[in-house]
Amino acid sequence: MEELQDPRFRLLSQVKRPARYIGSEVGTLPPKELGSDGVTVCLAFPDAYELGMSYLGFQIFYRLIKSIPFADVDRAYAPWPDMEKLLRAEGLPLCSSEWGLSLKAFDVLAFTLQYELTATNILTMLALGGIPLHSDERREEDPIVIAGGPGAFVPEPLAPFIDVFCVGDGEVLFPPLLELLRGTKGMRRDERLNLIAGLAGLYVPGVTPVVPSSVKRQIVMDLENAFYPDSMLVPLTEIVHDRASVEVFRGCTQGCRFCQAGMAYRPVRSRSPEKVLALCKNLLKSTGWEELGLLSLSTCDYRGLLPVLDGLSPLMQEGIKLSLPSLRMDRFSVELASRLEAVRRGGLTFAPEAGSQRLRNVINKKITDENIKETIETAFSHGWERVKLYFMMGLPTEKEEDLVGIVKLANEALRIGKANKKRAEISVSVAGFIPKPHTPFQWEGQLPRDELLERGRWLKARSKRQGITLSYHDPDQSFIEAVIAKGDGRVAGAIEEAWRRGARFDGWTETFSFPLWMDAFEACGLDAASIAQRKRSAEEALPWDHIDVGVDKAFLLSERDRAYAGSISADCRVGGCLSCGWHLEGCRGVNSDRHDQV
Repeated sequence: MEELQDPRFRLLSQVKRPARYIGSEVGTLPPKELGSDGVTVCLAFPDAYELGMSYLGFQIFYRLIKSIPFADVDRAYAPWPDMEKLLRAEGLPLCSSEWGLSLKAFDVLAFTLQYELTATNILTMLALGGIPLHSDERREEDPIVIAGGPGAFVPEPLAPFIDVFCVGDGEVLFPPLLELLRGTKGMRRDERLNLIAGLAGLYVPGVTPVVPSSVKRQIVMDLENAFYPDSMLVPLTEIVHDRASVEVFRGCTQGCRFCQAGMAYRPVRSRSPEKVLALCKNLLKSTGWEELGLLSLSTCDYRGLLPVLDGLSPLMQEGIKLSLPSLRMDRFSVELASRLEAVRRGGLTFAPEAGSQRLRNVINKKITDENIKETIETAFSHGWERVKLYFMMGLPTEKEEDLVGIVKLANEALRIGKANKKRAEISVSVAGFIPKPHTPFQWEGQLPRDELLERGRWLKARSKRQGITLSYHDPDQSFIEAVIAKGDGRVAGAIEEAWRRGARFDGWTETFSFPLWMDAFEACGLDAASIAQRKRSAEEALPWDHIDVGVDKAFLLSERDRAYAGSISADCRVGGCLSCGWHLEGCRGVNSDRHDQV
């Protein structure tokens, strides 16, 4: 690879947050001397550096690829619009963080698709990297462009731009893919893609048959012995989550019907407390971080949590801060948090999701009004002064009394807080519901934008009370997110059109332009409202039916029926197998309590 003159450094004085572009993080590993069959990978995060450096997946895959003898890896992040403008003005390429190579110099460009509103940033990175936007226009010398993460579960809106979608866990998918690419160097691009399509869990648009369940999600079955880094990249500037992170388990069995991750990341697979403790201690020692995060979709469901906390107690007494990003709404979670926040009293965040018991039953959120009140009481009695509550609006079957319930819960929380503390603050955040694929609500439509806006304003007007602040997510952003989340191949043209009109960083309020997107939809003749808001029948073919995440459609339909009946479905670890689909793969064995932690 011929190293380019890295342009970042002479441009830094002209951009915001120049530390985004300097690389040189603590823990970077030197480039390898690869043979002619070596495979170089650039991990590409299509959003700002401070978000990308907080993403645990990149930390894992960076060192995983470094551990493969014939492969090497660098990273790239989406440049902020000011840097993009300078690169275009100077005629300079977007380069990787460490090696300063143009993205087109790599064998593989690997995007992570964490959320829908990064779609236009993918096109920015391709264009600035000198790579044709469309896969069918790429030349033999261009990288193989792959993409993974939850966005790969709904690939069609990005299919024209991506060569290969990785459906499942990267620890399983990366090694055989890189081995194949190593063995096929010198072959024609189309021949290589045809061979890639034969690997499990890989979807190659235009090659893989688009028939139901043709691509099956691949998972790490044994998380205990799966690859995990013994060190991590430590940034030289502030990022969103500036800490060492250990994943304690993967998956969730709570069964919230709105949650794509909870459905699509089944089954639960765990690490033993002994393994978690060893990883924690190694990472703290190798990185120098003074904060540690224990990560999962629901960390308080980890049965090994108390032994882990006991094992980390000496480190916490020495000043190591421990965070649990996901707290359940119960007394146990708050009491745990009180152990971790003995010095630092910030706010606690909980997610009731709905304002009434009826609607929580619909979405299978297994908490009661009494649970909520007891949790808030415990939080304030343990010394906190601020509590944040997350809700959704526009959920299936939602009525006015459900919205009234949000206001009542906020007022009740404030009453409880003031009874315990002279100062009490309640922050309420409300987001518009987006019916995500691979969930029991995938057939539902999103509430029209105007109605979401009206409901947000209604809530805000009734929450004007000292001690309560209520905000609601921009319904326009939620609408675009729903169009991409529920879209088919037609959405790809609108994404490209929006990008060409200037759409960038659509998940950021300061850069998002709704009129621009609506102009793009009109220019493409796309009825975006129908995609986002139309209710689909159970018999209708869905644009993501060819992606099998492991959960049966029959199970999703039964859960939808139970939702409309207002029936709760138990956690399958407690109430027995619900036949979601993974039972066919021996999930009971995977979910066994051999480590007493699942």
